[in-house]
Amino acid sequence: MARSLDDDAPRRMSNAEEQLSAEQRQAAADERSSLRELRHDVRRVERDLARRRRSTRIRYLALTVAGGALVTGLVWTVLAWDSPSSFLSVDIICAALVLIASAVALTAAPGPGSLSLADMEDIVDSKREALRFLSSLIYPTLKERRSLYREDVAGVVEQHRADSRRYRIVHNTLQNLIMIGSTATTTVAALDTRNDFTWQNITIVVISFTVTLAAAFTGYYKYRERSYFLLQTADAIEEEANGFALGVGPYSDFGPEQEQQALKLFTQRVEEHRNEQRRRQQQLDQPADQAAPGAQPPAA
Repeated sequence: MARSLDDDAPRRMSNAEEQLSAEQRQAAADERSSLRELRHDVRRVERDLARRRRSTRIRYLALTVAGGALVTGLVWTVLAWDSPSSFLSVDIICAALVLIASAVALTAAPGPGSLSLADMEDIVDSKREALRFLSSLIYPTLKERRSLYREDVAGVVEQHRADSRRYRIVHNTLQNLIMIGSTATTTVAALDTRNDFTWQNITIVVISFTVTLAAAFTGYYKYRERSYFLLQTADAIEEEANGFALGVGPYSDFGPEQEQQALKLFTQRVEEHRNEQRRRQQQLDQPADQAAPGAQPPAA
């Protein structure tokens, strides 16, 4: 049969492909929306389960206290039956404990119609399994994973900087304690002119112990080294992020159409910095006679 001139097959195929692509994008968006809702639902039931477990522990503890107080009061009453004045005060205390513990147990008890703890655990397990299955079906593309990684870099930099500040504060505190304690020990020792048990001797012992303990913590945990390496890694990652955003440094040769190649290089270089930080962290955790970090921090 002869083909009609009005039969625009390429246009119809193009429209069909566009419609199919739009349907696929909509289906992907719906799947991700379902995944977010399921994750929110899992977090909610996990919080409910944690609250139920906590209230169950409180209730069992309150019932144990009430039972112990009741038994103690009965036993004490039987043993001191001939002397009412001796067991009356104990019975009053035990009765008060029983009442308070019973009230706490009633308050922590689940309301009528609530699910049991076993049922809640089953619900959490089933929702976790559903989330695990749905997460395995929805896997972002390489481009999306690299873009998400780029967005997560800011959090990594801030975390390293926060840890660096914390270690630096601890190091400075202990270092100040060592210096002040050493000076105070020398001063107090110079004031003591007798060999008997005086407040100077006691002060020297306390300060010497504190200084020795602070020096041991400083030498073992290496707070200054940890602070230095974390700050160095944070600065290096921030430099990579700025270079990628501004197209300078190792990213100056990539044009607008080569964004994926630049993003690949950015991911690789950031991972190298993070791996180097993990290697330094492992070296710092080893004994001093077995590991020495490749780049020592400058003297404080």
